[in-house]
Amino acid sequence: MTLSLDCEILYPNSDGQPMADNTLQFRWIVLIKENLELLFADQPDVFVAGDLLWYPVEGHPEIRVAPDALVAFGRPKGERGSYKQWEEDNIAPQVVFEILSPGNRLAEMSKKQQFYEDYGVEEYYLYDPNRNDLHGLYRTVEGLRPIEAIHNWTSPRLGIRFVVTATTLELYRPDGRPFLSFLALEQRAEQANQRAELERQRAEQADQRAELERQQAALERRRAEQADQRAALERQRAEQVAQRAERLAAQLRALGIDPES
Repeated sequence: MTLSLDCEILYPNSDGQPMADNTLQFRWIVLIKENLELLFADQPDVFVAGDLLWYPVEGHPEIRVAPDALVAFGRPKGERGSYKQWEEDNIAPQVVFEILSPGNRLAEMSKKQQFYEDYGVEEYYLYDPNRNDLHGLYRTVEGLRPIEAIHNWTSPRLGIRFVVTATTLELYRPDGRPFLSFLALEQRAEQANQRAELERQRAEQADQRAELERQQAALERRRAEQADQRAALERQRAEQVAQRAERLAAQLRALGIDPES
C-alpha cells in the first residue's frame, strides 16, 4: 500500500501580530498606505496594501513577511488575503515601507532587510516617528544600498518626495501636494466646500446687483421715455395754442381789427 504525501499547503492570511504597537505607528502606516492609494487611484495596474503577508516562494509558507505598506506595479487592484507572488505573475512588490515602534528589535529589522534584499524589492523605506529618523535603500546592480542623501529624496518608482524637518517627516506627491491624514483631507474638503459656497453666494449677490442695476436702468429708460413723451405732448399743445392764436388773429384782421392793439 502506498501512502500519499500530497496535502494542501496552507498560506495563512495573518501572522498573529498586531498591525501596530501604538497609535503613532498606526497613524503613520495609515497615512502612507492611504495616500499611496490616492496617488495611484487612476492606475488600475498598481496594487497598494498595508500589513499584507507576502509569500515570495510557492510551497514555502514559512518564507513570508508583512510590510507595513507595499506597492506592486504591474498588478491589478483588488482584494487579497495575502500576496502570493507566484499568483501575481511572479512580480515582487517594488516598494515597501516599515514604520518602527519602540517594540521593534534590531535583529527583526535586519531580518526584514535581508528578506527584501533576497526577494527583489527595489526601494525600502524605514521611518522611526518617535525619533523622526528616516532611512532608505534602493536597488543597484550590487543589491540594496543605502540612500545617502535621503533629505529631499524623490522615489524613482513612486515619484514622491521625502522631506525630513526638525520635527517630522513630510511626504509630497509628484504634483507637490502633501500627504495628509483623512481628517486633514476632510477638513480641506470642507474648507473648499465653504469657499465654493461663499463664491456661489458672492456670484448670486453679484447677479442680484446686476439685475437690480438692469431694472434701475430700465426704469431710468422708462422715465426718460415718459419725459420725452411729456415734452412732445407739451410741444404739441404749444403748437395747437399757437395755431389757434394765429387763426384768431387772422379772423380779427379779416374784421379789420388789429390783434396787436
